[in-house]
Parts: sequence; structure tokens; C-alpha cells
Amino acid sequence: MPNEPIKILAVDDIRENLIALEAALDQPGVELVTASSGLEALELLLRQDFALALLDVQMPEMDGFELAELMRGTERTRGVPIIFLTAVATDERRKFRGFETGAVDYLLKPLDITVLNSKVAVFVELARQRREIAVQRDELGAALGRLRAHGDNSPLAMLEIDSTLRIVGWYRSAERMVGYPASEMLGLSLADAPFIPLNGGREVFLAGMNALLEGGDRRAMQEHRFSRADGALREGEWYCSSLAGNGRRPGSVMIELLDVTERRRAEDTQRLLIGELNHRVKNTLATVQAIASQGFRHARSEKEFQDAFTGRLQALSRAHSMLSATTWESAGLRALIADQVAIGAVSEDRLLLNGPEVDLPPELALRFSLIFHELATNAHKYGALSNGTGTVSLGWKLKDGVLSLEWAENGGPPVSPPERRGFGSTLIQHSMAGDGARITSDFAPEGVRWAMTLPLAASAVASPPAPATVEVAPPSPAAASDSLPPMRILVVEDEPLVAMELMMEIEDGGAIAIGPASSCEQALAMIRSERPDLALLDGNLNGEKIDLVADLLAARDTPFAFVSGYDRDHLPHGHAARPMLGKPFLTSEVREMILRLAAQANAVLR
Repeated sequence: MPNEPIKILAVDDIRENLIALEAALDQPGVELVTASSGLEALELLLRQDFALALLDVQMPEMDGFELAELMRGTERTRGVPIIFLTAVATDERRKFRGFETGAVDYLLKPLDITVLNSKVAVFVELARQRREIAVQRDELGAALGRLRAHGDNSPLAMLEIDSTLRIVGWYRSAERMVGYPASEMLGLSLADAPFIPLNGGREVFLAGMNALLEGGDRRAMQEHRFSRADGALREGEWYCSSLAGNGRRPGSVMIELLDVTERRRAEDTQRLLIGELNHRVKNTLATVQAIASQGFRHARSEKEFQDAFTGRLQALSRAHSMLSATTWESAGLRALIADQVAIGAVSEDRLLLNGPEVDLPPELALRFSLIFHELATNAHKYGALSNGTGTVSLGWKLKDGVLSLEWAENGGPPVSPPERRGFGSTLIQHSMAGDGARITSDFAPEGVRWAMTLPLAASAVASPPAPATVEVAPPSPAAASDSLPPMRILVVEDEPLVAMELMMEIEDGGAIAIGPASSCEQALAMIRSERPDLALLDGNLNGEKIDLVADLLAARDTPFAFVSGYDRDHLPHGHAARPMLGKPFLTSEVREMILRLAAQANAVLR
């Protein structure tokens, strides 16, 4: 132990000599252990460690020379230094025998205390140094053991390179992560390492390692790909710490490699989800804005507007809740109808349902909830549900990915075709625009009939929708003063209500609205056939990128702006600097954007 005294063995058959040695060698940190015979000394030597042995030459039974020879013949005591003490003057042959048995000195009695203490102090200091070296050796061994255990068990791949960039340490953690065994990696130059891709910036990586070795203890982190033994390309963060060399030891670099492939994927997914959430929220807000704007246009009173607006919001809200419960995968048609029954949109005993279980995709589910609400509202106001006896039949069937629905009212007051199309009817027509849907209405005297054909298959190709007949309120004086040039403006938007709002703002301003197009295929076809002067593009069409549409408009020098719930990071590559109108938008912002694009178009013509 570091704090234990250094022990010296004194062997003499005369008790008084041992007492004299104890008095003479009273040094701090030194313990003198005495023995009166060679046999007793041997027993002590087998149990304890000694820095020095002071042996009397002349002793009965076993003299000092014999004891020294036995000590030199035993592994445990072979390295103990011996100083012979004797009171008898001897010739050179006797002294030579003492040195031959391993003595380091030969002192005559009476002893010079100063000389004895000086010689003993030398061996005490050597013993202290050996003890410190042993402690340091043990600590270093423990540290190396911990490092090896850490290197073998670490979730990071650990390796070490020397000053020539050769791999001198390859731990089991590196073997686990990268897949190559130590037998193949040790001694290999980092420039030839198979786990560093040639086309992944290898020269930059090696330059960074050389910079770390230029001097001093340095730390750095590099982002660099690595290849596993199975050929998989992974993303890595390399944490490097250089150890400065000295005259005896060259410099080296300890490297810990962290595989961040899954983290990068998670971060990319998170960014995508945040962008998608932002887009959905803003699209929803834009839809609510359109419902409010169009509802206000057609409402006859404040109370009528409030009731209609609240009902539509409830329909959207309950559809959103149902989609959230299925992580926005789908919503059942019967469940959507049951939600409307639950909020009192229609009485359960007066609604006759007939159809199989059908799961609607998210966008269609939201639109159907609005359609069903509008149909029920109109039936309560004017149709079969406005009296106490009328009923509504809703039947549907699904064949080859196409959903066919029929809403039929019976037992209500006589029906006559409406003189003007209200917002409810317009919303029904526009809600399915662009999805290849066909919606027809029949205002027969015995009851209103609505027939809808809605493609559900992902492969269904939608044809360009015919513009719906929408009653347009006359522009307000403020809007008239901000009239738009008579240009043809293409609207590309997959959310029907938002598209309807944009088109009505265009028409209110005196321009010509084209569309809306709800897919890239429709938009490309309209650009080629209609040759619009300007265009307003949604940033994303139900997950379909708008890049091809933006590229074609740019190639034709047709000014366009994005109308999107995404930020600029999600806009098509090469078009991020285009004007953008964020959702939800103000009507004044739409007109300002169109005027800005019109100015660009005029500049191109000049």
C-alpha cells in the first residue's frame, strides 16, 4: 500500500546489536524488522516484503553467507538487496564470497552510523520509487482495462490511428458497427480503409486527421459517411481527439464513430411532418376562411350566417376528429354519417341508409362531411325534413374503386327548381371538383335527388372539371376601385373551397378564371390548351409535387405565384424565389398578388 512504511530486515544473533540498529535507523517511514537467526529471517522473508536486508556474517547454525545463498535461490527474495555486517576483519577472499552471494556492500563493525544511514536511505528511496511505479503500473493497467472495456462495449465504434494514419487500435465496438474484424484492419492505412467511401469526401476526411496530428492535443468532429462490410452506406459523426507525441512516443488520434443514420432519417421525417402539419392546418384555415367568405356572401341575415357557419365548422371538426383517431389514414362512410346524426343534422328515424362499409381517404372524408351537412341542412329548410313525415334515403355502392351515392328525399313539400343557386348547392358541386367526380341534381316535384360518382382508386385519372355555375355577388366599391386586368388566370388548387374562393376573387375583380386544376396532369393540360396569362399554384396537390407545372410555366415565361400552407423550403427546386401567398389569405392579398404578376407579364411583353 502507498502509505505503508518501508521495511528493512536486520539479522543478528546478538540482541544488543539489533537494538543498536533500531536506534541508528530511526527514519520516518521506515520500519526495522529484526530476526535473531537465519531460519527466523527466512520465515519473515516469505511473509513480508523488504527493501533491504542487513545480515550479520557470523551466526550459529546458519551464517550470513548461507542465508544470502538461500535468498538468491528463491524467486520471492532474489531481488532483495543485501548489506553484510561483520566485526571480524577478513581477507579479500572472504569479502569476495560476500559479493558473490549477491551482496551490494560489506560494512565492518563498529558501524559508522552516518554511512549506514546514507546507504540505507538510498535503498529506501529506491523502494519508494519501485512502489510508486507499481502503483502507477496498476493504475495504468486499470485505465487500459477500462478503456478496452469501454472500447469493446461502447455504442460508438472506437479506433486509433498513429501519426502515419495507420490503424493501431480496432475495438470490438468498431467490429460490431462497421463489420470488419481487427485482423483485417490493424496496420491498414486509413487512406486504404474500405469503410471510408472513395466518393464521399475521403480526401477531406484524411486532411482533417492530418490537421489534428500537427501538434498539441486537439479535438474535432467530422460528418462523413462510412460503408459497412455488408455494403450498406451509413451516415456518421466522427469524434476525434489527438494525443500529442514526444521524443519517445509519436502522436496518435482516438476516433469514436457514431452512426447517425436513423437520427438523420428521423430528423428528415420530423421536418416533413412539421411541414405537412403546417400545410394541413393552413389549408384547413383557408377552407374555414372560404366557408365564412362565401357564407357571408349568400346569407340573408346575421343569424342565418351564424347558424350555417357553425354547422359547417362542426361537420369539419368531427371529420377531423375521426381522421385523427386513425392517424389520418381513412374514415368510414357510415361513421361520418353517424357523427352528423349525433350533432342533430338529421334525425336517425328519418334517415334510411343502404350500403356497404366504405373507407374514404382523408381529403374525401372531409369533403363528404361538408356535403352531407349541406344536404341535410337544405332538407331541413326546404325539403323532406322540413315537415314531420318526410324521409331521406341515402344509398351507395362501391365497384372497381368507384363510389356511387344517391340522396333521395320523399314525403316533403312539393319541389320546384331554385331560381338562384345558393352557397350550399355551390359548395356541393365544388367540393368534389377535380377528383373525377360527377355530381348531378334533380329537383323533381316529389323530392330532390342528388347522384354522385366518386373515384376512390389512386389510379383514377381526373378529367379537367367544368367550371361550376356560381352566382357571383356584384363587387363592392372598394373592390371595383382595385379592378384586375382582363387576363386569363389559371388556378391550380386541390382544396375545392379554397379554389372556389380564389376563382371568385379573380372574377369579382374582372379577370378570367381558368380551372381549377386539382392535379399536375390537369394543370399541364390546361396550360397547353388554355394558354393562361398568369397562374396561382398550390404548393402541393394531395402529396403530388407541383414541380412539373412550375417548370412548364417558367419555360413559357408565364408569371406565377404559389398559394401554399408550406414554407419556402417545401417549394419546387429552382422556384423558391417566386412570389408566395400564404394560407389563409386576405382577399386584398390575392388582388395585390395578381396585380404584381400582371406587371411582370406586361414587362415580358415589352
